[in-house]
Amino acid sequence: MDQPFALAACAEMLWREKPIEWRAKRLTELGFGVGLWNWPARDLDALERSGATFTIMNGYLKGRLADDEGAGLLLRSARETARVGKRLGVQRLNLHGTGLGEGGIPVEQADVVTGAMWLKARDTLHRICDMAEQEDVVFTLENLNLLDHPGCPFGSTEAVLALVSSIDRPQLRINLDLYHTQIGEGNLVRWCEKCLPWIGEVQVADNPGRCEPGTGEINYASVARALFDMGYRGPVGLESFAACDPEQALDAFRTAFTV
Repeated sequence: MDQPFALAACAEMLWREKPIEWRAKRLTELGFGVGLWNWPARDLDALERSGATFTIMNGYLKGRLADDEGAGLLLRSARETARVGKRLGVQRLNLHGTGLGEGGIPVEQADVVTGAMWLKARDTLHRICDMAEQEDVVFTLENLNLLDHPGCPFGSTEAVLALVSSIDRPQLRINLDLYHTQIGEGNLVRWCEKCLPWIGEVQVADNPGRCEPGTGEINYASVARALFDMGYRGPVGLESFAACDPEQALDAFRTAFTV
């Protein structure tokens, strides 16, 4: 048995009663990279001292892909966040089609995505790539399911793949979140195959419940084998709550992605 993937876990969702720097240090001790969400409320000095390898964090604070005002906000906050990410050594900075508010609800909802919005989103992402090239960072665009994130433009796996593949620049990859894909589209292995050339990270949680592998309906051991067989050797991040003890949840995650 082998561990071919670089495993990480979202510190925001585990040991939620502990300080974030404690969680980052504990994940590091257990051999995992560390995912973060937003940075402004965090003690960056303490996170630096944790010794963690930070794999991904939100790459913006506000903004949208598909309109002029939102694009301006996005570019400014993404540049600021890129510089924080570089300070922490974050490997990937994550984007969504629009900013998310309380409970993950889009700040600006769009029930219909027009052709003009597609063109503007592509332009905005090219500008993100230009900035990322200057800053020497990598951004990812994440898919989101529309049951939990209603009205999120460009949220589907299909839409994310269409945008990232049409731009096809190394500064922008896909954050393929299989929890969201399962809810929105299913066919996880087929979507992995389609997205493979542009995947920057694969994120996982079981469904229903958004907890660790083995708590829901997804056969993650089978998904892991399929990813291995198609040649994927990149990062896999657990973005889930723990149904039990967090360390048991991490053990279940590691076991599922040991091929």
